[in-house]
Amino acid sequence: MRRTLATLSLSFASAMSLLAQEEHAASAESANLLDPKVGLMFWTLIIFVFLLVVLSKFAYKPLLAAVEAREAALEKALGDAKRDRDAAALLLAEQQKALAEARAEMQKALNDGRAAAETLRAEMLEKVKAEGADMLDRTRREMQAEKEKAVAELRREAVDLAISGASKVIGRNLDSATDRALVESFLSGLDAPKGAR
Repeated sequence: MRRTLATLSLSFASAMSLLAQEEHAASAESANLLDPKVGLMFWTLIIFVFLLVVLSKFAYKPLLAAVEAREAALEKALGDAKRDRDAAALLLAEQQKALAEARAEMQKALNDGRAAAETLRAEMLEKVKAEGADMLDRTRREMQAEKEKAVAELRREAVDLAISGASKVIGRNLDSATDRALVESFLSGLDAPKGAR
């Protein structure tokens, strides 16, 4: 198609040059530029119309089609770029939202961990205090029991010593239950004023 167009263009150009040479030879006789040359105007007009038809059929349509295809490709590329930009903006917004949610969850987890640690610490402190109080009460009870046991032991020994001392003073053996009850009531009477103080 291009070869045909080139061949036609060359043939018309050569025809034009031949006409121009004939006209030039004819005009060499008269050099008046304002005289119309009908033959030259006719062939120039014919060649112009013929070239216009050939170029519009073989050259302008493919050029217009190429320009329109290029324009469509550019519009498609612009549309794709806009769609990609919108998708990227949406993805960025989603990522920022996910990041904010992750930060909030992390902060919540930290706060929950701190609260759990405080609760555990408070529970352990209460448990240690309770265990310490129980141990202190148990120790006090054990000491009270040991004290009462020691007092009872001392009383028994004191009763035994008192009976033994009284039996030596009296000169007879004082080992009866009534004698023992008498000494114990005497020692109990000694404890009463001491407790009243």
